[in-house]
Amino acid sequence: MQNPLGRFAAIDFETADYGRDSACSLAIVVVEGTTVVQQGYFLIRPPRRQIHFTYIHGIRWADVASSPSFGEMWPAASQLFAGVEFIAAHNASFDRSVLHTCCAKAGLPLTPLPFYCTVKIARKAWSLRPANLPAVCRHLGLPLKHHDAASDALACAGIVIAARQQGHALFGRMGSYRGVAT
Repeated sequence: MQNPLGRFAAIDFETADYGRDSACSLAIVVVEGTTVVQQGYFLIRPPRRQIHFTYIHGIRWADVASSPSFGEMWPAASQLFAGVEFIAAHNASFDRSVLHTCCAKAGLPLTPLPFYCTVKIARKAWSLRPANLPAVCRHLGLPLKHHDAASDALACAGIVIAARQQGHALFGRMGSYRGVAT
């Protein structure tokens, strides 16, 4: 029997530099209803050797030099989106733009899935300000190792799950969101 709340994926990218084509890690967490059913974590070799944001996420060139490029990694990673109704991300406009830029640069089709922003969800559901990921996680009691893509994606999934479990009015029919798309 299909879960009436449906299936979604939470994602998080870390980037090497200011270019939206510089993804160096990606995490995908797949949720069915309110249960995490799959997780994937991928290191990605960015198009340039300079990694400016090591001080933020800890990823160095040596960590990704032998990893696949985005174009090489994406066919396997995108399989995690099978049956997913939407993608959630914290500050979704960033993650959506990284995904779209990386797909475009690799000559891959863009995902047609809608993106929902957990910053907007947190603001609507709990009136949180600030609604950055550490603040929302503190409010909800979610563990977080910020700027670790796997931890950030799991926390993002936790925000959607908490909103679903608490029955916030963000949900229309079949658990879809109103007013939180990006």
